[in-house]
Amino acid sequence: MTIPLVEFINLQVRFGGIAALDGVSFAVDRGQIVGLIGPNGAGKTTLFNCLSRLYPLQQGDIRLRGRSLLGLAAHAIGPLGISRTFQNLALFQSMSVLENVLVGAHHTSHSTFLSDALGLPKLRRQEREQRTHALALLADLELDDWADTPVSELPLGSQKRVELARALAGRPELLLLDEPAAGLNHAEVNELMQLIRRLRDHYAVTILLVEHHMNLVMAISDRVVVLDFGRKIAEGAPVEVQRDPAVIAAYLGSLSGNSRETLRL
Repeated sequence: MTIPLVEFINLQVRFGGIAALDGVSFAVDRGQIVGLIGPNGAGKTTLFNCLSRLYPLQQGDIRLRGRSLLGLAAHAIGPLGISRTFQNLALFQSMSVLENVLVGAHHTSHSTFLSDALGLPKLRRQEREQRTHALALLADLELDDWADTPVSELPLGSQKRVELARALAGRPELLLLDEPAAGLNHAEVNELMQLIRRLRDHYAVTILLVEHHMNLVMAISDRVVVLDFGRKIAEGAPVEVQRDPAVIAAYLGSLSGNSRETLRL
C-alpha cells in the first residue's frame, strides 16, 4: 500500500468557542494538485498554519511520508521538504528579486558559524549551487531580467512569481499555495494556471492549493476538498465537487448572484 505524501487525520482546532477545524481528514498523494476550497472562515488557512506548525492541534495528527509532524517546531518544517506562499506577500521589498529567492534556500545550507567565518570551500560551493538554482528558477518564471531589481519595483503579478520562486528555492516536495491568484487580472490568472501545472511537472512537486478563484481550482486540480465551518463537506474530482449538493448549498450560498457561473456548475 502506497503511503500518501501528507495525511490530515481528524484535525481539531478551536479558538475560544469557535471550531476552526472540526474532525477534518484527507490525504494528498505524490504528484497531485489538490484544491482546498470553502467560504471565508471555513478553516483553509488554519489547516495550512497547522501543517506549517504555526498553530497547535487540540486533537488529531498530521503525517508527512507516514511520520507525525506533531512536536516539531515551525523552523523544522522547511528542511523536511515543505514550502509555502502566503495570502499577503511576505517578500523583503528593499531586497532584490534574486536576494529574495535565495532566502528560500537558507535551510538547504549546512553552514555553521565557524564555516561562515572561515569561508570554507564546501560553504562557497553550496552558495554557488544555490545561486545557480535561484537563477534557473528566475528564468523558468520569466523573472531573470529583474534579478537585480528591488522587489518593490515589480508589479503585483511579478511579485507573486517571485514568491513562487522563493518557495521552490528550498527544493520542496510539497508546495502550499495560499490564494496565489488574489489580486490578479483575468490574463494573469490564466498565465498562473499554466505556470502551476508546469512547475508541478518540471520540479516534481506536490501542490496543496487554497484559492477562491474557482475556475483556476477546477481547471488544474486533480482532486478538490471542500471545507465549511471547519468541517469537510465534500471531496473528489472537480466535476464531482461541482455537482455536490452540500457544496452548492454551503459554498454558493456565501457568494454573489453570479457564483454559479464562477463555479461553472
